[in-house]
Amino acid sequence: MQAIETVDYHIRSVWAAISRMYNSEATKYKGTMSIGYVLLNVDKEGTPSTSLGPKMGMESTSLSRTLKRMEDQGLIYREKDPHDGRMVRIFLTDYGNEMRVLAKRTILHFNDTLRANIEPEKLEVFFEVMTQIGSLINKQKLLKINKAA
Repeated sequence: MQAIETVDYHIRSVWAAISRMYNSEATKYKGTMSIGYVLLNVDKEGTPSTSLGPKMGMESTSLSRTLKRMEDQGLIYREKDPHDGRMVRIFLTDYGNEMRVLAKRTILHFNDTLRANIEPEKLEVFFEVMTQIGSLINKQKLLKINKAA
C-alpha cells in the first residue's frame, strides 16, 4: 500500500497545510497558530491554566512556553483564583482581546471559504467520517493488531 492510499496520510497532509496557513497568517501579528488557539480558549471569567492543555490537545511544556510568550507579548496575564489559591487563572489583556477578534475572524473566513466551495452534503459526510475516526481512536479500537496475521 502506498502512503497516499492511507487515511492518515490525507489527514496529516491536510492538517500540515492548515497549520502552515494559520502560522503564516499569525506571523503577521508576531503570533503562532497555538497562540491563536489559546486566545480563543480563554474565557472572560479567566480560564484555569490546567484546563487549557486538554482543551487544545497540547502538552504542558508546550503550553507553558506558549503562555510565557503570550505574557511577554502582553496578550495575557495570570491571577490566582480567589476561591482556590492553588489555581492560576489566565485572562486576556485588552491587546489579547483584539488579537482574539483577529484569530476568530481568520478561522471564520477559512470555514466560510470551505463552505462556499464544498457542497454541504460532502461536508456532512466529512464530519461524520471524522467523528467516527475520533470515536474509534477514543475507544482504542484502532491499532489492536491481529498478531496471527
